[in-house]
Amino acid sequence: MHSKLQAALCLTYPPVAVYKTHQPPEGSLTAPEGSHGCVIALLAAAAKGKTAAFQETTVGCPGGKAGLGFAPLKPGFMSDFLSTGNDARPGMRYKETPALADDYIHSLPHTPPPEWLVFQPLDQVAETVNPLAVVFLVSADQLSGLITLANYDRPTQDNVKVLFGAGCVQSILYSLCQEEAGGDTCYLGLTDPSARLHIPPELLSFSLPYHRFLELEGKVEERFLTTETWKRICHRISRKL
Repeated sequence: MHSKLQAALCLTYPPVAVYKTHQPPEGSLTAPEGSHGCVIALLAAAAKGKTAAFQETTVGCPGGKAGLGFAPLKPGFMSDFLSTGNDARPGMRYKETPALADDYIHSLPHTPPPEWLVFQPLDQVAETVNPLAVVFLVSADQLSGLITLANYDRPTQDNVKVLFGAGCVQSILYSLCQEEAGGDTCYLGLTDPSARLHIPPELLSFSLPYHRFLELEGKVEERFLTTETWKRICHRISRKL
């Protein structure tokens, strides 16, 4: 699918579709079984034109399993790891106490586990595929456009949320679950310091359910994207490329 938003927002990277499937596209990038590499590195690869596919056995990181919907996080070890650590291993100190880490773990939404989960540039997705979410990797200027779009046709002003979470939870899980629940909320993500090591320093993610993406696509011409203000921002973006 060709995205009108890609050109109108002067995106550096194409939007990435996320979908579940029984058989990934031929030639997909996959990690070896038990790999502990961060899945955000493959999200970045998808934004650069590659297709990446995951099974539960190829995601060794517990946070990655949760972020892609394969298995929920379990309190205990992860509670310590996200907070203070223990005698065997230092903690990440992203939560003050194991109890607060437990609260985060219990807050995560759930999705039916996929057989395969695929990250693919949207313009490469076959017509027979039904994406669940779309992820943009964007600069501050591009993010400003997406946040404005997400609030353009809504009476409420909180249609984009920033929730604490692992990078894959922020950029993938929340939007997957929104699509399956019929929700419209969009998410700003990749504020997780651990995930940021795998993307260029100027980028954040903007993720949304696929049906909401189609709504934004459908009204590109009537929105602020054709104004002189946005044209000046696009010119500034282009000068940095």
